[in-house]
Amino acid sequence: MIALSLAEIAEVVGGQTHDIPDPSAQVTGPVVRDSREVEPGSLFVAFAGERVDGHDFAAAVVEAGAAAVLASRPVGVPAIVVTDVQAALGALARHVVRKLGTTLVALTGSAGKTSTKDLIAQVLRRKAPTVFTPGSLNNEIGLPLTALSATEETRFLVLEMGARGIGHIKYLTDLTPPKVGLVLNVGTAHIGEFGGREQIAQAKGELVEALPPASEGGAAILNADDPLVRAMASRTKAKVLLFGESGEADVRAENVTLTDAGQPAFRLHTPSGASDVTMRLYGEHHVSNALAAAAVAHELGMSADEIATALSEAGSLSRWRMEVTERPDGVTVVNDAYNANPESMRAALRALAAMGKGRRTWAVLGKMAELGDESLAEHDAVGRLAVRLNVGKLVAVGGREASWLQLGAYNEGSWGEESVHVSDAQAAVDLLRSQLRPGDVVLVKASRSVGLESVAQALLDSGNEGEVAAR
Repeated sequence: MIALSLAEIAEVVGGQTHDIPDPSAQVTGPVVRDSREVEPGSLFVAFAGERVDGHDFAAAVVEAGAAAVLASRPVGVPAIVVTDVQAALGALARHVVRKLGTTLVALTGSAGKTSTKDLIAQVLRRKAPTVFTPGSLNNEIGLPLTALSATEETRFLVLEMGARGIGHIKYLTDLTPPKVGLVLNVGTAHIGEFGGREQIAQAKGELVEALPPASEGGAAILNADDPLVRAMASRTKAKVLLFGESGEADVRAENVTLTDAGQPAFRLHTPSGASDVTMRLYGEHHVSNALAAAAVAHELGMSADEIATALSEAGSLSRWRMEVTERPDGVTVVNDAYNANPESMRAALRALAAMGKGRRTWAVLGKMAELGDESLAEHDAVGRLAVRLNVGKLVAVGGREASWLQLGAYNEGSWGEESVHVSDAQAAVDLLRSQLRPGDVVLVKASRSVGLESVAQALLDSGNEGEVAAR
């Protein structure tokens, strides 16, 4: 974070200083909420959770070098005490972002946010210092913490914005007003909470409504291939730039193919020129993500050749998202277990089919959460798709939703041992250990709450007598 005195921070957040001998002392380190991340000069944000109360760590973090604690009550060590810690954190982020004047890029969507954010960051940091959301910390706590990690050298700040209801993205854009806003897609993730795709579109569109007008440099980057996203052009005064495979897109892909390993290649077209891209990531769904990143980079002044080179060299920065690892025995494990929704599940299965040409494929799948009344139909459809894509074996892991996956596969024509329902992750591991053979490709994917990353890790551990080469 930029250096601020404790007195200045207290004024910004409307707090009172307690046990601070020198209010002119500065916060020069990061703003953190995890006591293990404290560095000399840090500001520690004490949240009181259901299981852990950050206030209990106040003395320890100050002893470790924290300049002060942002707290909701006096804690016996230097502290800025406020009524609402979350609101104070947001106010501090808003102050710092405005003071820096950094170009802020915000993105949202039902699927692909984190992968696209990572691509944007890798492209933009070739042009200038860039700070971006780590992992998927895209909520009312993670977003301001990311914004506060920017410094005077930061030119681009790339923030992922998540939403679980109407008004959530508006709140985030009020904290960190974007200049460039990107909407990837409107799918069915969290549809059980929103109530329908139209409501999801309403929430996602809050991002483009927050952009400054075109005369002030505002730019809305919209998916030309998604009608609900494209329609958001009417909700913004910003310049509109379309990306997609549509011929009407300003930034588009032509001649899309997949390498033998399942990595996408295409001809990138931008208003400033065209160039060829061959990605290191796996799955055709990354073409749309790459085009979104390219549109942002084009808007911020990069050439087609610069963008194509950066996209061709970009890798995965966030864990458990299509992490492809080959065991010494030739088994390939694809760990995509961070999260799942119908769109990302279909994309992962198509990537598995492309990667597994000439090899035996396994789809180890668990439930997709928060689908509401659509849950049965969506799980059934994913099971059916696995059969249509000729996945060698579907292993559905868990309770009711997993049984729907297996039933969909069965009704589509997968009988006998081609699809199986197992009770839990350990049962899946036991099955795989007994039946995997060299050359097999295994996809592991489910909503985060299922914890199927343990299956991927167990497979890597059991096949790792020597070194495992990550691809």
